[in-house]
Amino acid sequence: MAVDFNLISELHDKTLVLRTDGYINNVGGEKIVQEFIKYFETGIDKVIIDMEKSKVVNSIGISYLIDIVEKLSEKEGRLIFTNLDATIEKTFDIMGLFQFAEKADSVESALK
Repeated sequence: MAVDFNLISELHDKTLVLRTDGYINNVGGEKIVQEFIKYFETGIDKVIIDMEKSKVVNSIGISYLIDIVEKLSEKEGRLIFTNLDATIEKTFDIMGLFQFAEKADSVESALK
């Protein structure tokens, strides 16, 4: 059974906001990275990934998110996750993702 994944992107000055909707697996992760790459070349220095509508991320999806962390670190950029489901937040914490990325309660607070 295929699960749809949708992504909405918004540019706020030099900050890219990606709003995910659905399961972040190989398909979702690839869409996130493709959208990120489109804007990365324009000089963005901060990415906010709003995961309010994503309740599941698998290991392949996480590997795509790590790709974004690596690219941003080359330019001393920042990655911030918002609206994390408690299970996803715990998974990211266990995997050490928050050593390289941040978390915020909302997109609005992450934009500040």
